[in-house]
Amino acid sequence: MVAFIDGKDLIYGRLASVVAERIMDGEEIIILNSESIIITGEKEMVCDKFKHRTELGDATKRKGPFYPRRADLIFKRSVRGMIPWKSSSGRDAYRRLHVYVGTPKQFAEVKTEAPELAKKKITGKYTTLGAVSKFLGSNVR
Repeated sequence: MVAFIDGKDLIYGRLASVVAERIMDGEEIIILNSESIIITGEKEMVCDKFKHRTELGDATKRKGPFYPRRADLIFKRSVRGMIPWKSSSGRDAYRRLHVYVGTPKQFAEVKTEAPELAKKKITGKYTTLGAVSKFLGSNVR
Protein backbone atom coordinates (compact mmCIF):
# COMPACT_ATOMS: atom_id res chain seq x y z
CA MET A 1 0.00 0.00 0.00
CA VAL A 2 1.37 3.40 -1.01
CA ALA A 3 0.42 6.61 0.77
CA PHE A 4 0.94 10.01 -0.83
CA ILE A 5 1.48 12.91 1.58
CA ASP A 6 1.55 16.55 0.50
CA GLY A 7 4.09 18.33 2.69
CA LYS A 8 2.61 21.79 2.16
CA ASP A 9 2.10 23.58 5.51
CA LEU A 10 2.92 20.53 7.65
CA ILE A 11 5.26 20.76 10.64
CA TYR A 12 8.75 19.29 10.06
CA GLY A 13 9.29 17.23 13.23
CA ARG A 14 5.70 16.11 13.61
CA LEU A 15 5.55 14.91 10.01
CA ALA A 16 8.88 13.10 10.35
CA SER A 17 7.72 11.20 13.44
CA VAL A 18 4.43 10.19 11.79
CA VAL A 19 6.25 9.02 8.66
CA ALA A 20 8.88 7.10 10.68
CA GLU A 21 6.18 5.23 12.55
CA ARG A 22 4.28 4.36 9.37
CA ILE A 23 7.28 3.13 7.38
CA MET A 24 8.33 0.94 10.31
CA ASP A 25 4.85 -0.63 10.13
CA GLY A 26 5.55 -1.63 6.51
CA GLU A 27 3.79 1.15 4.64
CA GLU A 28 5.40 2.83 1.62
CA ILE A 29 5.27 6.62 1.88
CA ILE A 30 5.78 9.20 -0.87
CA ILE A 31 6.18 12.81 0.27
CA LEU A 32 5.48 15.53 -2.30
CA ASN A 33 6.35 19.26 -2.05
CA SER A 34 9.04 18.79 0.60
CA GLU A 35 10.22 22.38 0.09
CA SER A 36 6.94 23.62 1.63
CA ILE A 37 7.35 21.80 4.95
CA ILE A 38 7.35 24.30 7.83
CA ILE A 39 10.04 24.56 10.51
CA THR A 40 8.92 26.61 13.50
CA GLY A 41 11.28 29.05 15.11
CA GLU A 42 13.14 32.20 14.18
CA LYS A 43 14.61 31.93 10.69
CA GLU A 44 18.16 32.93 11.68
CA MET A 45 18.24 30.40 14.52
CA VAL A 46 16.94 27.57 12.33
CA CYS A 47 19.35 28.37 9.50
CA ASP A 48 22.30 28.55 11.90
CA LYS A 49 21.40 25.13 13.31
CA PHE A 50 21.33 23.52 9.87
CA LYS A 51 24.48 25.39 8.78
CA HIS A 52 26.31 23.99 11.81
CA ARG A 53 25.23 20.46 10.86
CA THR A 54 26.51 20.79 7.31
CA GLU A 55 29.84 22.15 8.54
CA LEU A 56 30.40 19.17 10.87
CA GLY A 57 31.13 16.79 8.01
CA ASP A 58 34.00 18.09 5.93
CA ALA A 59 33.43 16.91 2.36
CA THR A 60 37.12 17.35 1.52
CA LYS A 61 38.03 14.68 4.08
CA ARG A 62 36.60 11.27 4.82
CA LYS A 63 35.26 12.25 8.21
CA GLY A 64 31.54 12.56 8.75
CA PRO A 65 28.74 13.02 9.60
CA PHE A 66 27.73 14.26 6.18
CA TYR A 67 24.54 16.28 6.24
CA PRO A 68 22.53 17.12 3.08
CA ARG A 69 21.63 20.55 1.73
CA ARG A 70 18.62 19.68 -0.45
CA ALA A 71 15.14 19.94 1.08
CA ASP A 72 14.11 16.38 0.20
CA LEU A 73 17.31 14.85 1.57
CA ILE A 74 17.17 16.95 4.75
CA PHE A 75 13.72 15.53 5.47
CA LYS A 76 14.85 11.97 4.71
CA ARG A 77 17.78 12.44 7.09
CA SER A 78 15.46 13.54 9.90
CA VAL A 79 13.30 10.44 9.40
CA ARG A 80 16.46 8.31 9.35
CA GLY A 81 17.28 9.59 12.83
CA MET A 82 13.92 8.33 14.10
CA ILE A 83 14.25 4.72 12.93
CA PRO A 84 16.70 1.97 13.99
CA TRP A 85 19.16 2.67 11.16
CA LYS A 86 21.72 0.04 12.19
CA SER A 87 19.26 -2.85 11.96
CA SER A 88 18.00 -4.49 8.79
CA SER A 89 14.38 -3.65 9.63
CA GLY A 90 15.28 0.04 9.87
CA ARG A 91 17.15 0.05 6.56
CA ASP A 92 14.31 -1.78 4.83
CA ALA A 93 11.86 0.77 6.23
CA TYR A 94 14.07 3.63 5.01
CA ARG A 95 13.89 2.23 1.48
CA ARG A 96 10.10 2.55 1.63
CA LEU A 97 10.34 6.34 1.98
CA HIS A 98 10.46 8.53 -1.14
CA VAL A 99 10.63 12.34 -0.88
CA TYR A 100 10.35 14.79 -3.78
CA VAL A 101 10.85 18.52 -4.22
CA GLY A 102 7.69 19.69 -5.98
CA THR A 103 5.32 17.24 -7.62
CA PRO A 104 6.69 14.99 -10.38
CA LYS A 105 4.56 14.49 -13.49
CA GLN A 106 3.74 10.86 -12.66
CA PHE A 107 2.18 11.94 -9.34
CA ALA A 108 0.29 15.00 -10.61
CA GLU A 109 -3.14 13.34 -10.53
CA VAL A 110 -2.87 11.30 -7.31
CA LYS A 111 -4.94 12.03 -4.25
CA THR A 112 -2.78 13.19 -1.34
CA GLU A 113 -3.37 13.17 2.38
CA ALA A 114 -2.17 15.31 5.27
CA PRO A 115 -1.82 13.58 8.68
CA GLU A 116 -3.72 15.40 11.40
CA LEU A 117 -0.87 14.94 13.87
CA ALA A 118 1.45 16.89 11.56
CA LYS A 119 -0.85 19.92 11.40
CA LYS A 120 -0.75 22.76 13.88
CA LYS A 121 -1.89 26.34 13.85
CA ILE A 122 1.24 28.46 13.67
CA THR A 123 1.16 31.56 15.82
CA GLY A 124 4.86 32.40 15.95
CA LYS A 125 7.77 32.72 13.59
CA TYR A 126 8.55 30.01 11.06
CA THR A 127 10.42 29.25 7.88
CA THR A 128 10.13 26.60 5.19
CA LEU A 129 12.46 23.75 4.40
CA GLY A 130 12.96 25.23 0.93
CA ALA A 131 14.22 28.51 2.43
CA VAL A 132 16.67 26.64 4.65
CA SER A 133 17.83 24.60 1.67
CA LYS A 134 18.37 27.77 -0.35
CA PHE A 135 20.35 29.28 2.56
CA LEU A 136 22.57 26.18 2.66
CA GLY A 137 23.35 26.58 -1.05
CA SER A 138 21.20 23.94 -2.69
CA ASN A 139 20.53 24.35 -6.41
CA VAL A 140 17.36 22.21 -6.35
CA ARG A 141 14.28 24.32 -5.68
